[in-house]
Amino acid sequence: MRLDKFLKVSRLIKRRTVAQDVSDQGRVMLNGREAKKSSTVKVGDELSIRFGQKSVTVRVESIAETSRKDEAAGMYTVLKEETHSD
Repeated sequence: MRLDKFLKVSRLIKRRTVAQDVSDQGRVMLNGREAKKSSTVKVGDELSIRFGQKSVTVRVESIAETSRKDEAAGMYTVLKEETHSD
């Protein structure tokens, strides 16, 4: 599944256009490498996403074309959350 779609379906990012922008800005790492919005996400992959002052690292647990709100959190496991201060 494309990275931008996974971020939206898993509700890590609410809108696909925002997911695309975040990827284009180099704020998403896939298995330690900078990821493009079209990068392929597979089960077991590790994603690190920077949102302003916060970073979240998750492991992909499942892939689904669509998900309900209560199912979305099961698509990943949060491994690490950090807050950055400037």
